[in-house]
Amino acid sequence: MIVTTINVNGVRAAVRQRSAENLGLLAWLSQTASDVVCLQETRSDDEQIAEALAPAVADGWHLASASPHLKGRSGVAILSRTPFAAVRIGLAATEFELHGRYVEADLAGGETVASVYVHTGEAGTDRQLEKERFMAALAKRMAELTADGRDAVICGDWNIAHTENDIKAWKANVKKAGFLPGERQWLTDLLDAGWVDVMRRLHPDVAGPYSWWSWRGKAFDNDAGWRIDYHLASESLAARTVTARVEKPAAYALRWSDHAPVTVEFA
Repeated sequence: MIVTTINVNGVRAAVRQRSAENLGLLAWLSQTASDVVCLQETRSDDEQIAEALAPAVADGWHLASASPHLKGRSGVAILSRTPFAAVRIGLAATEFELHGRYVEADLAGGETVASVYVHTGEAGTDRQLEKERFMAALAKRMAELTADGRDAVICGDWNIAHTENDIKAWKANVKKAGFLPGERQWLTDLLDAGWVDVMRRLHPDVAGPYSWWSWRGKAFDNDAGWRIDYHLASESLAARTVTARVEKPAAYALRWSDHAPVTVEFA
């Protein structure tokens, strides 16, 4: 099973981006070997994303999506080559149930895959408090999956760089959202609870590999990025990890999102 996560920075834009050069999201989907693709920041409701991805669905992909509660914000989805056994939208019984930041699906093989989009946040503001409430709700759901003993992987844009190896300019960001001590500890707590950052397990003690670079300046060319797109897998599924890689484009001109696909192969 090959699983990819990618923040598309607007699914309709990602479809249009580089489409004339056959390099956009649809072209990538037509060429990837992945069995499951988790999308974040679709910025589209269910009807809009179905329309944007209609060619991919016609090619055999199955789509599950969660619409954002605010127009043009958030939105997550999962694409699978096989039909879903079950789909669950949102973090049930929380304020985030309909926010378009979490969608979870059971696959025919018995695995559970989720696509998550954690808030960006802003230190010292209500935006950060909302992010922290979402983090608490997400951790609760992940604890439930652990208790169920499922082979599960939560994929997405977590908007947190866990360690100094996960952000190039870490010294300049120690007091900013995305690298705050409390956020980083929250990720540590998830790992201590049995979840596995499979990319880091296979690539320990190295800078990156980064998955997001600003559109501005020379961040991409200088690889001055952040690693904020993770696959956190249950130990049972993580034990099946074969490879993990970031599909960084060869050049800035080939990008169709400010994130790159992060792909993990499980045996």
